[in-house]
Amino acid sequence: MKKRVVITGLGIVAPNGVGLETFTNAIKNGVSGIKFDAELERLKFSCQISGTPKISEELKREYFTELELRNFNSTGILYGVIAGIDAWKDAGLTIENNENPDWESGTIFGTGTSGIEKFRESIYKIDDFQTRRLGSTAVAQTMNSGISAYLGGKLGLGNQVTTNSSACTTGTESILLGFERIQQGKAKRMLVGSTSDSGPYIWGGFDAIKVCTFKHNEKPEKGSRPMSATASGFVPGSGAGALVIEDLETALARGARIYAEILGGNINSGGQRGEGTMTAPNSIAVQKCITDALKDANVNPNEIDAINGHLTATSKDSLEIQNWSQALGRKGTDFPFINSLKSMVGHCLSGAGSVESVATVLQIYKSFIFPNINCEDLNDEIKTLISEDKIPKQLLHKELNIVAKASFGFGDVNGCVIFKKYKD
Repeated sequence: MKKRVVITGLGIVAPNGVGLETFTNAIKNGVSGIKFDAELERLKFSCQISGTPKISEELKREYFTELELRNFNSTGILYGVIAGIDAWKDAGLTIENNENPDWESGTIFGTGTSGIEKFRESIYKIDDFQTRRLGSTAVAQTMNSGISAYLGGKLGLGNQVTTNSSACTTGTESILLGFERIQQGKAKRMLVGSTSDSGPYIWGGFDAIKVCTFKHNEKPEKGSRPMSATASGFVPGSGAGALVIEDLETALARGARIYAEILGGNINSGGQRGEGTMTAPNSIAVQKCITDALKDANVNPNEIDAINGHLTATSKDSLEIQNWSQALGRKGTDFPFINSLKSMVGHCLSGAGSVESVATVLQIYKSFIFPNINCEDLNDEIKTLISEDKIPKQLLHKELNIVAKASFGFGDVNGCVIFKKYKD
């Protein structure tokens, strides 16, 4: 018999808030974390704004020792460790220094590229004949699984410890991979989530292919405009989201607070066939991902109260709404409420799915729908598909029962997870 899986801990490092309380207040009030980025200006990027989390030196020392911080230069690992440990503690779990690892707990924590700044630093040292000065942690900071290795060691995890990587779908995929492991009884508890490095060496490629906005360098907070008629590309962002998920029996036995239940989901690919390419989604696959997620969760399309979309502020936003409408068989005033966190934080790339999932779960647990900012001029194509009332521009206080979260990534890969309010 498959195990029921619930969420018992959350952690967040986002451009508009580090820590649950700050982040919750920010998304409720439509606070943007997008700022002018002087380094992008210096390097002559077209887009000179970004969503970069602010981490003080004091905060770093709450999660890393002085020795660990020596020669440390990996923002993605920094964000992921903070979010992951916060989620662990939020779940009411302690960090033990036992001789044996915790065999029942593991982590699947995704990323796109780890330690890009450390890579750059290392390349210069090697080219300058200083290989022996790379430091003892250069490998751990730059290997893709560095984030899960750091978390596994800090928390003493003895179950599966690994890193997944599927572009913008990474965070949503990590949740579903951990969900399946617990559902099958292979682990009692998994720390799932994803992270993304920040900085020009992560964002440069996107600026080069002109998918980032360049029209709002003077007004950064107006730059990320999902579903807007004046959307002109996404704002590069970064950060990390983390969730502790566990089987319901284990959570109840230890008296854990339960944020929500994961009913199921689906991961697929459009195979870059039909209209699908490396950078564009195959609509048939997107719709199939959504419908298969509903089947896996045993949920009727009419039961979906809200959607947290991928919605990046590009020309594909209207196509995403069309795909949701066709997959659910719902349009106009019958369409669920839908929002995009990217309006406040930009596109956190490999961190996006988990950062946005934390926001989604908070909505369910605290009974609200956060506003979409910067879409006062709604895209005309979207208006023909769904009622404008379903795209809230102000905070709504509303009880949500079932919410869908999806991510659609480069490489034509898709993920959709179905969350439900937990009731005894």
